[in-house]
Amino acid sequence: MASNCAPKRKGNLPPSRNLPRSSAYFALPSAAASRFLVVTLNEQPIPAYTLIDQPAQLAPLLAALDRVDEVALDTEADNMFHYRTRVCLLQFLVAGEIFLVDVLAPLPLAPLWEKLATKHLLMHGSDFDLRLLSDLCQFRPKSIFDTMLAAQLLNRQRIGLAALLEQHFGLILDKEGQKANWSNRPITKKLLDYAALDVWHLPALRDILTRELAQLDRLDWLDQQCGRQIESGMIGFPRDDENDWRIGRSERLRGRGLGVLHSVWHWREECARTLDVPPFKVCSADLLLDIAYAAEDGDSIEGILGKVNLGKRHARLVQSLATALREGFGRDPNTLPRRRRSETAPLSPQEIALQDRIKADRDRIAATLGLEGTLIANRSQLALIARDPAKVDDILLPWQADLLRSQPSMQPA
Repeated sequence: MASNCAPKRKGNLPPSRNLPRSSAYFALPSAAASRFLVVTLNEQPIPAYTLIDQPAQLAPLLAALDRVDEVALDTEADNMFHYRTRVCLLQFLVAGEIFLVDVLAPLPLAPLWEKLATKHLLMHGSDFDLRLLSDLCQFRPKSIFDTMLAAQLLNRQRIGLAALLEQHFGLILDKEGQKANWSNRPITKKLLDYAALDVWHLPALRDILTRELAQLDRLDWLDQQCGRQIESGMIGFPRDDENDWRIGRSERLRGRGLGVLHSVWHWREECARTLDVPPFKVCSADLLLDIAYAAEDGDSIEGILGKVNLGKRHARLVQSLATALREGFGRDPNTLPRRRRSETAPLSPQEIALQDRIKADRDRIAATLGLEGTLIANRSQLALIARDPAKVDDILLPWQADLLRSQPSMQPA
């Protein structure tokens, strides 16, 4: 694995508007690795774990990785608190030992990524984690077992890790960890306890879900889903696009409102970048649209500003917002970046009718199997199949295509 896997500020990640995720460095703990003994939380034992924040402390983790083929992995990031996201903590369960790695500490992590890339990973909701790690250092796992994907194939109504742990182990996780700022240092013991529990139960949960999937003969389905998850994760997060400012209800804007929306959207981005906060913490997208529609409807700059409340930062930001409004009022909407036209023609009436028939067959199969229909084929996939049914194997995974291929709607007319 390339040496660029060493900890660094992830400037190549998209702003937090795309991930609901950083740039400021915090003081890092200098103490030796912390070993916490078992305590209880909601009457559940907290497993012992080792916190690694110094280079010399990596050796036991690397040695442990050499002895196993499978590792449970989770990540924590700071997307709710900073403009650009950083991976802040890695949680590993290796042969019954939990290691918590402080990614913001000055650690040489290239050897860790090299070893990890040869392991089978147990994860939950891996899409976000894989995209984070791909953007961080082009990490690609050998294979994964994603307990969230497994739960979906078992038609679990609640597929979050907290819900599954409560269902199978009676564990009620403290929700504070889901909202925490993981870039703060030192990390509190309460958050470290939370992080440890995120991986501790994954092997047992995997075993339970595996047995149920085997009974339904769906283990191969899961293997295919996990393989696609890896490929999707390697794409990383969407990069900035010149039309990112076209949000929500903006498609109905035609005149001055378009120029105003373009201007105030970029104003919000610049404020967020300067303040190092996610854009939604400057103001909501709805407020940007309200401003744009007010301009479209003929309201003045003064009238718009008189109805805007930017909260605790109002006094600090309102003057720059006024400047953005003036720029937007003066912008010719014809000079704005244009939407890219789709290279694909709309579905014909015949194709729409076929899409409806395929959807009906999909829904019937899904009901029989006790699955959510979109797990077999989502709306965009249905449209692609209706356009060219012969390409069903290119559009869907093999298990999905096999379910649809023999249906009446897929037979030649």
